[in-house]
Amino acid sequence: MKKIVITVVGKDTIGIIAKVCTYLANNRVNILDISQTIVQDYFNMMMIVDISASLKEFDLLSEELEQIGLEIGVIIKAQHEDIFDKMHRI
Repeated sequence: MKKIVITVVGKDTIGIIAKVCTYLANNRVNILDISQTIVQDYFNMMMIVDISASLKEFDLLSEELEQIGLEIGVIIKAQHEDIFDKMHRI
């Protein structure tokens, strides 16, 4: 399994989850865990996904997710799970 962490942050608007999840489904990326909150007008979502069935490499998935973020006015970042874990260790 190849796990990555995807974060989505920005001003809340209609269709953020739909746009991101549709992209992931179309690229055979399985959502393992998802958490999202809205604080006042700000949207925050964190996902752990498995990209092992995807035909695209991590770098391309990451670039395309960032592009989707630009199109819908949010910031989307993807990181390998092990890098994310090491960055957030105490």
